[in-house]
Amino acid sequence: MTDTARRPLGAQISHMLKSRGVDVIFGIPGVHNIEMYRGIQEAGITHILARHEQGAGFMADGYARASGKPGVAYVITGPGVCNAMTPMGQAYSDSVPILVISSCLDETAARKGQLHQMLDQQAAAATVCDWSHEARSADAAYDLIDRAFQEFYSTRQRPKHIQVGIALAGSQAESAPEPRKIPDAAPYWRPAASQAQVAEVAEVLKNAELPMVILGGGARHAADGAREVLSRLQSASFVTYAGRGLADPADDLHFGSYLGRPETAEIIGRADVVLVVGSELSEVDLWRDDLGAKATMIRVDLDAAEIDHPRADIAVVGDAQRFLEDLAKELPDQGKSNWRADDVKAARARWRAETDAERPGIVPICEALQEVMPKDTMYYSDMTQFAYVGKEVWDMDRPGHWHHPYGFGTLGYALPAAIGGAMARPGLPTVCIAGDYGFQYTLQDLGTAVELGLPLPILLWDNAKLKEIEDAMIGSQIAPNAVIAMNPDFSKLAEAYGAYAAEPATLADLQKAVIAALASDRPTIIRMTPALTA
Repeated sequence: MTDTARRPLGAQISHMLKSRGVDVIFGIPGVHNIEMYRGIQEAGITHILARHEQGAGFMADGYARASGKPGVAYVITGPGVCNAMTPMGQAYSDSVPILVISSCLDETAARKGQLHQMLDQQAAAATVCDWSHEARSADAAYDLIDRAFQEFYSTRQRPKHIQVGIALAGSQAESAPEPRKIPDAAPYWRPAASQAQVAEVAEVLKNAELPMVILGGGARHAADGAREVLSRLQSASFVTYAGRGLADPADDLHFGSYLGRPETAEIIGRADVVLVVGSELSEVDLWRDDLGAKATMIRVDLDAAEIDHPRADIAVVGDAQRFLEDLAKELPDQGKSNWRADDVKAARARWRAETDAERPGIVPICEALQEVMPKDTMYYSDMTQFAYVGKEVWDMDRPGHWHHPYGFGTLGYALPAAIGGAMARPGLPTVCIAGDYGFQYTLQDLGTAVELGLPLPILLWDNAKLKEIEDAMIGSQIAPNAVIAMNPDFSKLAEAYGAYAAEPATLADLQKAVIAALASDRPTIIRMTPALTA
């Protein structure tokens, strides 16, 4: 190894990440992690400056969801790691591959009172990610990074945290080893169901008269296989919120993403076989304790730890895409079932009406927006009533194009995640959906979006209160308290950051504002209120 191959370890890590396919890093430099920044530009990586480490983590999350590649964030010791823990927790909940690399103090046992010192930074991060380790040598740093990338492509995708001591990051190190080749067909790194398991499932489904298929976000890469299986079985289907787009929304037997409606338990109870692919069937999928299945339950999931909750009669651990493709080959060309398209259509109409009654005025806005959105639009939504309605009534024609903080349920996700998503898909439409309160958690990243010149419509649902919480308090017979906060003038806020703003009064004006924002040279805050009229 020649001297020219030696660089400070921080620089070597950036070069290593570049060789592993990393083109963008999101982060904030600080006195403890500046050595990590020595090599970013030299390695040919674009760095995006967030306004808060929480934003950096969400940007990495949004980038990963949009690109299918791991998102990377650089943060500092102590408060930087703490601020990034919320995005790590969200990424863990939603199975998103992000790698957070932080600095850390070289010695914490014998020395106290140091800048950014924590009792146990590594252990703190470990509570919200797959694993958290300190690299105590250059070789250890390289091994941990390669381990993270290998696991991103071969197991359930979860966030990882690696911390590097300040002195170590600045010390001279040899170059990282050459990367292993990661195949384009990433599912073929993951465990696969055996042919015998596929044949067993096919045999059960062939004999079904009322088959039901439920598709979750873990199957998001399997739309072709999923639709082929549904067609061959003539099966009824549901998708979870994260699984929207896996089934064809025009399919006459598709119940949509209304799985959380109480009536769906009775409908699923009619099925004589229920096949669940790529879903935990978690609280945020069902909003009840029991799916409702009374007959044979078949579950297919990459994560063996989740596959028996609720218990399956046939449990298959394996990649969803490969399983569905193999299953389709085992099924007859055209099955017959006793599900009736008229019943499905009537149920969907009931649930749409329920949704509209629960949160009035939002359904017509969703429908007006759907009319003008380009086909390949990718959406990032926050915890807001507008998104809660949209997740049920807004059909998607392809999977992996509406991202939401499903499990962890953090506020402030949408704007920075949309920035990361837009960076992953330059030239393609990206839309942010946020509520007036949650938007203010990370509104400072509007500055990042302006700096980048992103044509990002920010659909801001402004009902001037925490309406979902107010409704919950009233439903619990609690006098509403602490649900109204003073909002800024969002149009002036946009102007202060150098962004555009629009306050449409009608649905037609809203449509025009969105079209203009998508063609703009910077983000646009589009303030929507319950006063919007047809």
